[in-house]
Amino acid sequence: MSQQVGTVTWINGPVVRAHGSRRVSMLELVEVGEEHLVGEVIGLESDVSTIQVYEETSGMHPGAPVFGTGMSLSVELGPGLLRGIFDGVQRPLPAMERHSGSFIGRGMHMSPLPRTDKWDFTPVLKAGDKVSGGAIVGTVAETPALEHRVMIPPDDRGTLTWVAPAGQYTIVEPIARLRTATGEQDVAMLQRWPVRRPRPYRARAGQNMPLITGQRVLDTFFPLAKGGSAAIPGGFGAGKTVMQHSIAKWSDAQVVVYIGCGERGNEMTEVLQEFPHLVDPRSGRPLMERTVLIANTSNMPVAAREASIYTGITMAEYYRDMGYHVALMADSTSRWAEALREISGRLEEMPAEEGYPAYLAARLAEFYERAGFVETLNGQPGSVSVIGAVSPPGGDFSEPVTQHTKRFIRCFWALDKALASARHFPSVNWLDSYSEYLEDVADWWRKQVGQDWYAMRSVAMELLTEESRLAQIVKLVGPDALPDEQRLILETARILREGFLQQSAMDDIDAYSTIQKQIRMLGLILHFHTRAQHIIKRGALITVIHELSVVNDLIRMKALIANDQLDKMDEIRRRIDEQMDQLESEYR
Repeated sequence: MSQQVGTVTWINGPVVRAHGSRRVSMLELVEVGEEHLVGEVIGLESDVSTIQVYEETSGMHPGAPVFGTGMSLSVELGPGLLRGIFDGVQRPLPAMERHSGSFIGRGMHMSPLPRTDKWDFTPVLKAGDKVSGGAIVGTVAETPALEHRVMIPPDDRGTLTWVAPAGQYTIVEPIARLRTATGEQDVAMLQRWPVRRPRPYRARAGQNMPLITGQRVLDTFFPLAKGGSAAIPGGFGAGKTVMQHSIAKWSDAQVVVYIGCGERGNEMTEVLQEFPHLVDPRSGRPLMERTVLIANTSNMPVAAREASIYTGITMAEYYRDMGYHVALMADSTSRWAEALREISGRLEEMPAEEGYPAYLAARLAEFYERAGFVETLNGQPGSVSVIGAVSPPGGDFSEPVTQHTKRFIRCFWALDKALASARHFPSVNWLDSYSEYLEDVADWWRKQVGQDWYAMRSVAMELLTEESRLAQIVKLVGPDALPDEQRLILETARILREGFLQQSAMDDIDAYSTIQKQIRMLGLILHFHTRAQHIIKRGALITVIHELSVVNDLIRMKALIANDQLDKMDEIRRRIDEQMDQLESEYR
């Protein structure tokens, strides 16, 4: 039972100050007011504690009591997380709606994970085994899509004196007993972990395996390594949310944690309505069976928005520790930074650029640093890949959140409003985007496809870069002033843009491309360019090349050839050679 540890003396929105700081500790979870609103101690000075309240504080008055809990802001970890929808401080939204209706009452407290549901537990270890933190005691079929591995808490070690037999247990019932240096203790499926403390691992590993998304512009041109970090900056309407949905659905991550951080309520409503109906293409079952959703919209308390990022990444680390590859989507980190700015202003701190707190960069670094490919405490490989959307005002990439984010991520997928307006999706600008994982994943590509992906990608990027330079000349003097060799570059770049980079999320065939299809498509386009170059040197006109029927085949193959019908690309290559041979015979 919590006891009173102070009295409110000052209130400014979600920030309150209270006397009695000597009875609380830094980052302690407290309950404020008669309604027991959830809060966290973020400052201690003399006898005054500064508290960040994660619920609406309207109506609170000086003199209200503050109750201590003796624990940090933590999340509950155990079976039942998957398929769950939580707010920023891990309150279960569906259960709260059933209890109080569509509007959450202030001070409502509900257990994030149900205490009465029973889970089928299968032991892996036995009495007498010596274990340390992270050791897998047993398994639970949390959903048909994922096996939950019940672990010893990271900070514990000792000898198992008893392990429960196979059977059904709740998350709070003991499933093992551990003898430690301080005595015996029960081990249950339920764990708690402070959200601001990264979960430990044995060692970091190299990031040399790409996270395959099925999006050609990402996988082929700007790959993200498993355990890496990426940013998706873009203005309103550029397609950030749809892009994250596509990655969540199609990527080869085994678990998805989606954080709706400060987005508009109607946009988050679409996510909550659509995700339960999305079908996992790998299993044919609902995607929610391997997904955790955290919904903290712009009309919810601003302080909880700041906590939601830490809540989500702690859950992601928990599944990483089981040996899974996790993809975390944060939509969007700009709204999170705005929450930091508002709280900082109410704390009367000295503002830095554009009003953001001086510690914005440190907080962003702290967040992205928790991504990584690691050797877990139980020796298995696991990863957390972080993909953060950034919403710069007016699409201005020079603003502080985008600039600081670029310092801490190695993959930058810049969305272009002009491309989006031209209905080119994904609207990733190939000139502004970059990936620093190219050399890391090159060997993996070579082993998977048997071709020099790195060299092919470099040639394609050179063509697209040269097209951008030539486009400036064309605007001034028109295309007819260019020699045919340069007009061929414009033609091949057009085929790359329309036939390769453009991809429809709504098309059953085009929504996802395997890496084998991607490399075959790119190879055909570059083969066409090489043959055309040779013929133009013999005197052929670019207009003749442009009118070849195979040009249309190259643009349409993305939607006509399914991932399991790649032999049809041999027919396109045959038609390229036939039509080029015919031209060669005319220009000998």
